[in-house]
Amino acid sequence: MATAGRKRGRKKKKKKIKTMTKKITKLTKKFKATLQLRHQHCTKLIPHLIAAISSAHSFLLRHDLHLLPHQSLSLESLISSSSSSISNIVSLLSLPPPPPLAAPPPRAAVTSPSDDDSLPGCWFQRFLIADSDTLWAETFNLTEPSFTLLLRLLTPSLSSLSVPPNYALALTLYRLAHGASFSAVSRRFGIDSPTACRVFYTVCKAITENLGHLFELKSDINRVIVGFGWISLPNCCGVLGIEKFELGGDLLGENGFLIVQALVDSEGRFLDVSAGWPSTMRPETVLRKSKLYLGVEESKEYLNGSSFELNDGNSIPQYILGDSCFPLLPWVLTPYRGESNVEDGAEMAFNSVHRRGMQLVGTAFGRVREKWKLLARKWNGQCIEAFPFVIVTCCLLHNFLIKCSEAVTDETEEYPRFEEFPVFDGEVDESGKKIRDALASHLFRVSQRE
Repeated sequence: MATAGRKRGRKKKKKKIKTMTKKITKLTKKFKATLQLRHQHCTKLIPHLIAAISSAHSFLLRHDLHLLPHQSLSLESLISSSSSSISNIVSLLSLPPPPPLAAPPPRAAVTSPSDDDSLPGCWFQRFLIADSDTLWAETFNLTEPSFTLLLRLLTPSLSSLSVPPNYALALTLYRLAHGASFSAVSRRFGIDSPTACRVFYTVCKAITENLGHLFELKSDINRVIVGFGWISLPNCCGVLGIEKFELGGDLLGENGFLIVQALVDSEGRFLDVSAGWPSTMRPETVLRKSKLYLGVEESKEYLNGSSFELNDGNSIPQYILGDSCFPLLPWVLTPYRGESNVEDGAEMAFNSVHRRGMQLVGTAFGRVREKWKLLARKWNGQCIEAFPFVIVTCCLLHNFLIKCSEAVTDETEEYPRFEEFPVFDGEVDESGKKIRDALASHLFRVSQRE
């Protein structure tokens, strides 16, 4: 009985296998016929595609100075990806390889500052010959006079490079402004990608070392305090916020990011920037580890000026407004969250002014991302330790442009922010509460007079 059952089972399986084999064979034949038909179509289309790519490439070579940077970069990227796809298809179909694209005009490699005149085919050399004020602003996000001033400040720090200082600075600004790859900037400046990489990080380092004085918390505090008079904040020394900068890959996990803490004045200048903290760190920990905190709490070099006497007899020491993710301290005043001892009107008046102040941080970071597009996308570079320096570089360039009276971006534009950090839920500083209550009552009286 058992033997007969096994025989029936084998027979059933054999029949099923036969049926499946027939089906697979039939589908395979159908697939081959379809593939052959598509092969014929592809064979006819490929020459047209190659001609279109070649035409676009020739257009780019002829008009690269007349295209906006984002236009030339987009076209260049499309040509590159399309050429790669065509090569893969040709290889799969066993067709003859397509002809190479036309080479750009011959150019000598930059090996020293004296080689500047030997680069007739280099894009930047032709850019300099064109000498257009409009091109400077569109290409490098600053005017030629500002570029010249910045170059003069940085040149002593760029002497070790194998390229002329003006090439090095222009290359760095171009990459920051448009998020261009190292291969894209290397083609424009007549050097190889590894050299472009070294040049970029060297210039970023030079900017952080030579323009650090533009973080003016210590050097120009009186101007900062006067600036906050527009929202009736006496003795205010800035607005403290925090921002996320996304990382690609799994450098800090799937959704990892770097935290940047920044203090901003009433004009949107950065007064202090602490960058490079991992996303696993809480904002209050970032604050306590920052140079700003140490400068206030330990060395006493910041916020050490005289107090401001209010009309009701209370005095307000120098302070900053802080986001709700920070702890309330005598010098960091965060918004009320329903735990106040002041009248409702005073709480509302303080929180309203606080919200207006905090918008300064979001606007400042928004303008930096808008101006320097490299920060507007995920950082996919392998050198994660260099990213904080790139962020600080862009913040300093932001201040430099304001100093040069250059338009940063549209004054009326609103910028999207990442979701807010969780509200701080630790202990509340009693001295900080008293100072905030006194300031809230002052703001309420001011609002009653308006």
